[in-house]
Parts: sequence; C-alpha cells; structure tokens
Amino acid sequence: MADAHADMTELLVVGELCVDLIVGLGADFEGRSDGQRGGGIRFGQHEQLVDSTTLTMGSSSAITACGAAAAGVRTSMVGVVGADEFGEYLVRELGARGVDTRAVRVARGVPTGASTHLTRPDGDRAILTSMGSIGLTRADDVDDDTLKSARHLHVGSFFLQRALWADAPTLFGRARAAGLTTSFDGNFDPSEQWDRGILKVIPHVDVFFGNEQELTGITGAATSDSAVEQLLDIMQAGSVVVCKLGADGALAARRVNKRTERVVAATPDIAGPLVDTVGAGDSLAAGFLAGLLDGRAIDGCLALGVACGT
Repeated sequence: MADAHADMTELLVVGELCVDLIVGLGADFEGRSDGQRGGGIRFGQHEQLVDSTTLTMGSSSAITACGAAAAGVRTSMVGVVGADEFGEYLVRELGARGVDTRAVRVARGVPTGASTHLTRPDGDRAILTSMGSIGLTRADDVDDDTLKSARHLHVGSFFLQRALWADAPTLFGRARAAGLTTSFDGNFDPSEQWDRGILKVIPHVDVFFGNEQELTGITGAATSDSAVEQLLDIMQAGSVVVCKLGADGALAARRVNKRTERVVAATPDIAGPLVDTVGAGDSLAAGFLAGLLDGRAIDGCLALGVACGT
C-alpha cells in the first residue's frame, strides 16, 4: 500500500533569501610587508589583497532549508527574490540542493538581497547587508493549502523579516491549528532593539533557537541561563529552547512537570583547520529539525544538530 504521506512536505521554511559574498581576509590581512600593523580595511582607493572571495547562497532560512534537505528531509521554501541574476541563482541553487521552490515569489523592481561577509581565520566576521528583497516575505505568502501539506513550520531571521513582524503570531497560530509543529530562529537584530513583537511569537513556538547574545538580548536577562528560563516561562509546556554555544556545542532545555530539564551536546573532534563559521548555527538548526522530524529524543536531536553545525 502506498504511503499517504510520501509527497508531503516535512519542513516548510519561511524566511529571507539573499546571496552571500564571503571574503576571506587571511591571517596577515591587518599586517604590512614591513611588519608594521596595517590598520585593517583602508579607504582612499587603496587596493588590498585577500585570500579568497566566494559567491554562495546566503540567508539563515535558506541554509537551514538546504541543510535539512541534505539530511533527507522533504523541504519547501517560502521567500522572495528580485527579478535579477542573483534571484535566479538562488532559485537554481535551492533546487539543486533538493529544496522545493514553487512558493518563492519574484518581486519586480527590487534587487535580491545580498550580504558581504568579511571573515577572519579565527572564525570572527563582519557582515555588510543590503536588504533588497530580504524583508518582503509576508504571512500571506503561506496559503492554507501550503500549510496543510506540511508537518513542520520554521521561520528564520525574524529581525530581518519586516513584512512578517505584525502577522507572525497569526501565521504560527494558523500552523498549529493545521496540526504543524513549529520552530523559530530570531538571529541577530541589526538594530539591537531585540523587539519587533518577538515575545508575541514565542508562545506559539515548539522549538526556539538562539545563541547566547540573542537570547539575552531578547529577554534582557543577565545570563543565557536566566534567558532560557524566561523564555520557557512564556512557552507552552514541553516546548524547547536551544541555546547555541559556538565552539562549545549547544544546550537544549524544556519544562517537564514544572521542572527544567537540560541536555548539552559538545562539538565532535574534527581533524583539520577551521574554514569559516558562516551558516554554522543555521546548519545546527537543520540537523536538530531533521532529528525531530525523524522522531528522535531531544538529546539525539541536539547531538545531530551540533554535528551538522560543526
């Protein structure tokens, strides 16, 4: 007998789409040939040499979608691109990685969003983003048929999703009413206001992802541990907060019988040098969600997520 769910979208990702231009600055970028400090990036029409420049698909949401698809999860993407070469590139790259792009909307007269990452060998980076189409995804881009055909809704980069801020709680409410589980990754807030209505969304979320800076920024807590507790206070029983800890792995916490249960996963040992950290947290979310949709326990989801992020 045929599987009635064989064609169902397991993961529906709603979020931003942009290209990434990743510039590897190199270990000696801030130095000069005479051994003196060069002061980093210099204006005044100075040409400076870097180790590498790579054009790749960007956006937290898209990286999570592609990571989940690579893990065997049937994944669809809802987002917006411009009517330009970058937009065509993104749709092509998403499709090549197994992500369904039928719900990607093309906005005429708006350039596709782009981020330039200036990366250092230690993993730190600066990000320069031109918004373009990034903030145009709307809740009504997700129709009822699309929701009903999915198992899980994930929204990424909330602080960049300007057109989604007002209606995000409604979208999550619709998803839950349709029987979907939900997850959410706010990512960094460029304004550092840490608001945009995010606390109205979190009660509708089954899994909330954030790093230590993001969690403390959103809650105003002094520590990430306190931030986790504050978030669990406003989430439904059984919901999970995943705190990304960078090189230290990640922590997942949830309330069971009014008690907070925590599990920690350390990063696995990997031979070879660090290349860069762009997309590591988004890949962690992809692995966690792949485990969740596979029916794994929280510790198994977290271990898979950390492995994927690493």
